[in-house]
Amino acid sequence: MCISTGEAAFSGTIAYCGRQHHRVHGLVHVLGYQNTAVNLADGPNAMLLHLPTRQLTPRQFLSAGRAGDVLHRMVAAVERVAATAEGIAWMGAEPQPVQVFDHDVYTVLLADDPAAVPAALWQVPPHRRPDLDPDLLHFYAEHFPDHTIAVCCFDNADAQRAKPLLLWYPPLDPERLTVPALDSHTGRAPDLDATVPVDHWVLFSTDQAPADWGAPVVYPENMRHRLSAFLPTAVVGRHYGRGQNLPNGDFTISHRDLLTGDPDRIERLQPTRR
Repeated sequence: MCISTGEAAFSGTIAYCGRQHHRVHGLVHVLGYQNTAVNLADGPNAMLLHLPTRQLTPRQFLSAGRAGDVLHRMVAAVERVAATAEGIAWMGAEPQPVQVFDHDVYTVLLADDPAAVPAALWQVPPHRRPDLDPDLLHFYAEHFPDHTIAVCCFDNADAQRAKPLLLWYPPLDPERLTVPALDSHTGRAPDLDATVPVDHWVLFSTDQAPADWGAPVVYPENMRHRLSAFLPTAVVGRHYGRGQNLPNGDFTISHRDLLTGDPDRIERLQPTRR
């Protein structure tokens, strides 16, 4: 459930997107992403995520700190109250400088323009610096022109101890929550006509839900306030797996549908070419 710059195997993915009004930053979406990665490339590798925002800086990445199991706690909450369901609906500038920084086990490159990424790769430590297929970057430029691209570089030793990626951003569309889920583990651009095997939890939240909505999440008592201020009290979602194959794409839900608390309203969304 992600795109990598080289051959890799990803399993047990948890993807979360929440909508909330932060007392400082206003209406934001919060993304959480975690999986088990095995690097099958000859050298370093990277995971690419397309994020529906024009504004993203390193300070918007949240440290999980002692709460490295935060996404697993959300899954546990949903597992207690909901059963896995069967079906899913189908839906069909000038380059900015690339920001390069370390976050947990990753060296992250943030770019408004994917074409600017290769010139910044020298800033990635050699043991994490991946080979990037130009066609892959062209794919992002063509299909996600308004998004920020995050290239999260890692090596095999890093992948085994990675904490969840957690970040917040002003969304392009506040009324639609989307988690990146396009699939290609070969280093090449994803095949939009393919069906792909799935093995992941998809979770959503909103702070505008009624009191009895969703599955309540229990967090550690010693969680830092900087993190807890961005996390939901309850989530809805489901597991996609058990030998299931789906058309390649992202997962999305409108805020109106999310308020119903019905995970059947989660849809598969394919990018459009500009």
